[in-house]
Amino acid sequence: MSRLTGKYALITGGTSGIGLETARQFIAEGATVAITGRSASGLTAAGETLGDVVLLHNDAGDIGQQPVLAAQLAKSWPRLDILYINAGDVTHLPLQEWDEQRYDQLMNTNLKGPLFLIQALLPLLGNPASVILCGSVSAHIGLAQSSVYAASKAGILSLARSLSAELHPRGIRVNGLSPGPTATPALGKLGLPAQAEQELREEIHALVPIGRMGTALELAKAAVFLASDESSYMVGSELLIDGGVGNLARS
Repeated sequence: MSRLTGKYALITGGTSGIGLETARQFIAEGATVAITGRSASGLTAAGETLGDVVLLHNDAGDIGQQPVLAAQLAKSWPRLDILYINAGDVTHLPLQEWDEQRYDQLMNTNLKGPLFLIQALLPLLGNPASVILCGSVSAHIGLAQSSVYAASKAGILSLARSLSAELHPRGIRVNGLSPGPTATPALGKLGLPAQAEQELREEIHALVPIGRMGTALELAKAAVFLASDESSYMVGSELLIDGGVGNLARS
């Protein structure tokens, strides 16, 4: 398999779940891959799993760290062919429990940080290049307790559309990749009490028309498609991998 041979790819939030599996698939397709993560131990574990990968400590929500990350890559790579913005804050809370600090933390990670990372990486992005922004089916449905998270994902999908118009003259394609309910460790990081988390899992599972959650591999395969030349005619689009959940919002 060689769809990404010779390409340099950066995946943010690549230490677990969809990001880790995507890194595995990118490497299998021939890419040179770098991943970011906030946890040093998480990066170490991911490196042991993946083998030949560049590990970069980075907090996606810290705006000042994004130019530093870009400078690190520019020192060792000739260009960047693929950027997959995957890092995200998945906090779900009832409306009355949100405060400004939690709101800013989520929005910095899911929307503000990605914007300034793309800005910092712009001189390094090749022609052609593929930028993939991780959205969510939550941007299309009204799931309880997802208000801020869903708003951030609606924002990042809008960013994909508007940046595609701005950057396609430079050979840079920007698209959104939106997972539906997917079996990853992220569900355990919502900050919910155990009973509330279980209730949310059951509610999410009931939403999926095909009767199961997605897998990290299924999302990773979609990311490979968007990263490769096979998707060269996709610009400013959103690829929904959601088991049919998005169809409910349109019915």
